[in-house]
This record gives sequence, C-alpha cells and structure tokens, in this order.
Amino acid sequence: MSILLHNRRTILKAGATALALPFMESLSFAEAVPAPPKRFLFIGCGYGFTKETFFPSEAGRFADIGLTPGLKPLERHQDDISMVSNLTNLGATDAHGGSTSYLTGANVAGTPGKKFHNSISLDQVLGRKIGQDTRFPTLALSDKATKDGHGKGLSLSWSDKGHPIPGVTNPVDLYHQLFGQDKESPAEREFRLAERRSILDGVVSDLKSSKKRLSKTDQEKLEDYLQSIRQIEQAISREVEWSNTPKPGAPLKQPKDEMDGLAALKTMQKLIVAAFQTDSSRVITYRQPINSILESWEFGLGAHSLSHYNLDPRRREASQQKDALFMELFAGLIDMFKVTKDIYGQSLFDTTLISYGSNLRSGHGLKGCPAIFTGRAAERLKYGEHLVLPEADTPLANYWLTLVRESGVSLEQFSHSTGTVKELVG
Repeated sequence: MSILLHNRRTILKAGATALALPFMESLSFAEAVPAPPKRFLFIGCGYGFTKETFFPSEAGRFADIGLTPGLKPLERHQDDISMVSNLTNLGATDAHGGSTSYLTGANVAGTPGKKFHNSISLDQVLGRKIGQDTRFPTLALSDKATKDGHGKGLSLSWSDKGHPIPGVTNPVDLYHQLFGQDKESPAEREFRLAERRSILDGVVSDLKSSKKRLSKTDQEKLEDYLQSIRQIEQAISREVEWSNTPKPGAPLKQPKDEMDGLAALKTMQKLIVAAFQTDSSRVITYRQPINSILESWEFGLGAHSLSHYNLDPRRREASQQKDALFMELFAGLIDMFKVTKDIYGQSLFDTTLISYGSNLRSGHGLKGCPAIFTGRAAERLKYGEHLVLPEADTPLANYWLTLVRESGVSLEQFSHSTGTVKELVG
C-alpha cells in the first residue's frame, strides 16, 4: 500500500480539523517538514525625532540605562528591541526625504547626467529570494500624503531600474487585494487579463515607434513611463499564475470605507499581520503616514513644523508627544505579532525581522539616523540594548546586510555596503 504524504503546509491549509501525521519509523522516507519561512517588515517614518528626549545618551542594556521619554511606550518590549546609533545612509541628500533612498542607499542626486536616479530597494531583492512561493512576493504600503517628510517616491519600494513602485494607500483596497473573493468565472478572468495585456501591448508599440523622434530628456521620461507599464505587466502575469489558487479566508472583518488617519494606520497594521499570518507575503514595506495621524490626534501642528521643534517650547512639547504616540503605535504592532501564529503554528514575532527608522535623525540632520529592530527571525542579534557603533557614519547598507544575513537569507552585498556590522551580533 502506498501512502502519499503531504507537506506540513498542505495539511494545515486543509482546515482546522486536519491532524498532523504522527512519526512512524516505517515511513522515515517521508518528506521532511520544512522550516517556517522568515519574514521582513520595513517601516519608514519620514521625519525624525526629538533629539534630546528620544535618543539614548549612553550605550547599554535598556534594563540598566532605562528608556528615554520618547521610547518609554516600548517598555513592555524593551528586552525584544534594540536601537542602533551612528548609522548614516550615505546616499541620502534630501533633508526632507526620510524615505527616498532609505531602502536603496542610492546617491539619488549624484548620478552623472541625471537629476534624480534611484536603485533597487532591499525589499525587492528579498522578494526574489524568499517571496516567490507567495501570492505577493512583496507588498508596498504607503499613504496619500506628499509632504510627510518621506521625499520622492510612491512608497519605500523601488524597482531594479530605480523607478518608484506605487504603494497601497487604502486599507479597504489592501483587504480586497489580500482576501477579496473573485466572483469572475475562469473564462471571464482570462478574457479580462488578455484584454488588459492587449491594451498595454498596443500602448507600448505606439510609444516605441515615436521614441526616435524624441529628445534625450523626453526619451528618459518615456523610459520611466514604459517601466511603469512593465510593472503592470508583471502584476498581470502574477495574477495569471495565481488565478486558480483561492485566496485565504480573512482573519479579520473588512475595514470601513471612511477612516481617519489614526484608524487607517491601526487597520493597516492589522492587515500587515494578517498578510504574514496567511503567508500571503513574506516581505512588506510601509511608508507610514504622519500628518494624517497628527490631524486625527488634533495636534494642531504639522510634521514639518514639529521637525523644527527648537523654534519655540510649544513645538518641542508637541514633538515629544508625537514621538511617544508613534512609539505607542509601534508597541501595539509588536503586541499583535507576539500573539499571532502563522499557518505553520509558529509565532509571527519569532519568524519576522521588523525594522523601524528613517534617513532623518532630527530636523535636517542626515547623520546618525534612527534605527530600531525587533522580531526574533535573527536570533543571534543583540536584543534589549542601545548599540553605539564605534565608527560614526557607519553605512546604513551595512546594517541592512547584517539584518538580512542574520535572518538566514544569503546576500553577498547590498548597495554601497562594505561588510556586516559585527557589533550587532551576540
């Protein structure tokens, strides 16, 4: 009698009533249970923080040195987070661009012959390495605001050609993307996708035929546009590939259509957890909104005003309150990761590396950018500490390379990295 053994993922996806097969010596040839996947979440916060009350003044374990007022909301997680000081994104040049090259490290203003040129972001590199078995190799989430201190781009994500990747800005849209059940028949879906491809092919053909008549500058603009079309084509191909695979059941209710900034952010956080929980994606970026959060919290001052908190005591106090608010929101996200298990029965917190930060430290400062990491996907990293690196302006790219490698993903180099940061590893 032959026995067909499914892998653990298939068994767990079959439903809550499925039972895991017990170990039997006579079936030792069975397929080994795969290790739970690693996941990455990168959160960009745009503008920086209040220098005097957010950043620790000394190195050491938080249990010994205590948390600053700005970090105090993270106290319940202090043994599971670390802050790294003396990092600088060598590619960052925009004092109001906290996210433009945050995950690329590119010198966006220093490419000869180009006013602006970015490169591939870390999430896209990771998506190709660990995300191909999921419906969404990467997910880019963003906000609608254009003056939140994030700088250029549409999310934290950039393509391999350095073109901006649009981020999902509406929680309802993200919910439908993850869990919306398709009412189309296979024939209707095939017709719709074929029609979209036909339209795109026609547009590309027309544009390429006119390219020779354009100036060099206009040709570059056209290439940017064609790259956007290629991204749409890739999305269509991915939809075709997964068209016969049902989306998972939603672990939460559909969000309301109208939400203020604070409610929208909290809902985005829940959807991030749900995307990882259902293994819909393993790499997510979130360009976090700021002004809409402050408006819903009735701060009365915008993010840019708060970034110049030294101009008057009222701004300084509001800036400090803003820091604490955002760290409380971050603490709430960590809470959700700690109590949620994935389809493999593993804790999301134990299988995810979460990074929170920006290119900007305080005001217009680009040196010593804030960098907080948590999640136990990289168990050898030092947790519960403020880590001060011995060299000022240690490349942020070295930090990314260290987090990725310590999480078990093979990566030789990233951007302008010169090596890993050994001080992060215990």
